[in-house]
Amino acid sequence: MGSSVKKGLAEFIGTFVLVLFGCGSAATAGGNLGNLGIALAFGLSIVAMAYAIGPVSGCHINPAVSFAMLIRRKISGADFILYVVSQIAGGLAGAALLYAIIDSTGAAVTSLGANGFGEGYGIGISLAMAIVVEIVLTFVFVYAILGVTSTESNGRVAGLVIGLTLAFVHILGIALTGTSVNPARSLAPAVLLGGTAMEQVWVFLTAPLAGGFLAAVVHRFLNRQ
Repeated sequence: MGSSVKKGLAEFIGTFVLVLFGCGSAATAGGNLGNLGIALAFGLSIVAMAYAIGPVSGCHINPAVSFAMLIRRKISGADFILYVVSQIAGGLAGAALLYAIIDSTGAAVTSLGANGFGEGYGIGISLAMAIVVEIVLTFVFVYAILGVTSTESNGRVAGLVIGLTLAFVHILGIALTGTSVNPARSLAPAVLLGGTAMEQVWVFLTAPLAGGFLAAVVHRFLNRQ
């Protein structure tokens, strides 16, 4: 199996797991788990996948991360496209399975862990504040990834640091936007739910990419020799 195929499959699997277990925890057990439990579900998904597929693809499983890696010249343009397509496909597959699980109970599928803002979602922050929140949360998350992966000696702990950082940003972000920081994770539930989730998803596609871009620029500036 070719290297590119392996990388694409790894990113597909990783994003599938992130959406199924992260969004699934929010959609099916959020009331019991609480925000901390949901945050840990997302974070632990990253930890598991980092050690499972990290040696194959680097475990980006997030277009914002891949965008930052492209800017930092850690991956090629061709790999960037491959990664993003694989991530979106994996996210859609994970959301589709989650939808099927909930639908099989006979209950209406009203939540797949979709992101949102405004009246009726979380504490009801505005559009402008949702954009700011997602840029900041993604900046912190991606900047941590760039920092911990910039030194080879951090290899053994990188997955744990990245997973805990994702949980960390979720603790604040869940009540605000549901915490995207990942366009693939946001697109999948929105496509299947439609309605308001689909109308608002553009925020969760663009703001994380902006946050990833800023993280790459700042990291390049501060780490320039």
